Amino acid sequence: MKDDLEHRAEVAVPFTSRRKFIRAALATGAAGIFPAELGVLSARGSADKAAQIALPTATKDVSPFNVHIPQATLDDLKKRLADARWPDKETVTDWSQGVPLAKAHALVEYWRTHYDWRRVESTLNGLPQFRTQIDGLGIYFIHVRSKHENALPIILTHGWPGSIIEFMQVVGPLVDPTAHGGKADEAFHVVIPSLPGFGFSDKPTEPGWRLPRIASAWAALMARLGYSHYVAQGGDWGAGVTSWMAKQRPSGLAAIHLNLPILFPPPPPPPGGYSATEQPALAQLGKYASDGSAYGSIQATRPQTLGYGLADSPVGQAMWIYEKFQAWSDNKGDPTEAISLDHMLDDITLYWLTDTAASSARLYYESWAKDFSRMPLDLPVAVSIFKSDFFTPPKVWGEETYSKLFYWNEVPKGGHFAALEQPDLFVAELRKSFAQVR
Repeated sequence: MKDDLEHRAEVAVPFTSRRKFIRAALATGAAGIFPAELGVLSARGSADKAAQIALPTATKDVSPFNVHIPQATLDDLKKRLADARWPDKETVTDWSQGVPLAKAHALVEYWRTHYDWRRVESTLNGLPQFRTQIDGLGIYFIHVRSKHENALPIILTHGWPGSIIEFMQVVGPLVDPTAHGGKADEAFHVVIPSLPGFGFSDKPTEPGWRLPRIASAWAALMARLGYSHYVAQGGDWGAGVTSWMAKQRPSGLAAIHLNLPILFPPPPPPPGGYSATEQPALAQLGKYASDGSAYGSIQATRPQTLGYGLADSPVGQAMWIYEKFQAWSDNKGDPTEAISLDHMLDDITLYWLTDTAASSARLYYESWAKDFSRMPLDLPVAVSIFKSDFFTPPKVWGEETYSKLFYWNEVPKGGHFAALEQPDLFVAELRKSFAQVR
């Protein structure tokens, strides 16, 4: 790792990893283009091959950035969708074998004939976007400052298969609360980076971009932006990055907020067994181990092999993500009950256009078995549990893990993609929790 980080912490911690607990659960049956000063996307490729997007080189300067995908790349996407070769129909009547063929056909037809990527570009380009080099890697981020003088800076981190798209509906309410039913003293300055290997951030070309390194990079980013007092938020991989930031305790970080906190039963098991309040979460872990973790195992062990198919087929890329929108969101069988088709395709299309199937999966290779782990924290921690997430740990595990747990709330609606599914409730959780640390 290069040593140009403004903040760095090397921390060795004993922890119980998700992989270790899943193995134990299985073993025990635990269930019961633009002005010159702007960075631009350029095209490369030959006339007989779709143009590939190329990111501008990042420096340590914070450089403005806008998005404009070459039309040839969008045309190639539609051609690939039209030419897709399909598997035979599933032999079940539900999603238990994966995305049903009829659902796949419907999503791809809408993507090919009705979906408008330029709408997303317009939304992104309506926000201040930047790239800067941190620890040798170009990092893309959105940075929106509030007009309110005493706004609290916050860095929001997405996960997989999410992206910056998850937060598009919450930027306005966070930055300008008085225009969205809130008060001036609830305002935030908002920073939303793309993880390394995701979206418009650079793809690491060597091993080593694990969660602790990303956490240090985020602290460096906040320092580079001039913030000496701020908070951090994340779910999924974002919860991992945010937890490592709390572990490293960079100067200026006052508190964190997590949805999908990284909580597992503290070892060893209690003499009398786990309590009734813990049993549902144990059952969820058992189900995840037996029926829901294959994607993670593949991405953690063979991300490169997976990448060939997903990089070549937009249908393959779409279904790899679409299934998770169905499985992890608050719905009764149809993911559009929780997330609009356009919003799902915004996220899927970003992965496709940036060719980040393999590079995003490599984060699992780097950190899934090493760093995405229960870790005791002594920085102030707030937690919001959205009821339909695939894992909803009990408060007692939070109390045993976070010595300064100052907020815990179980939200009655929403799932894994909380900011995308329930933006109003997500914003309300951040306002309520961080009111205590302003």
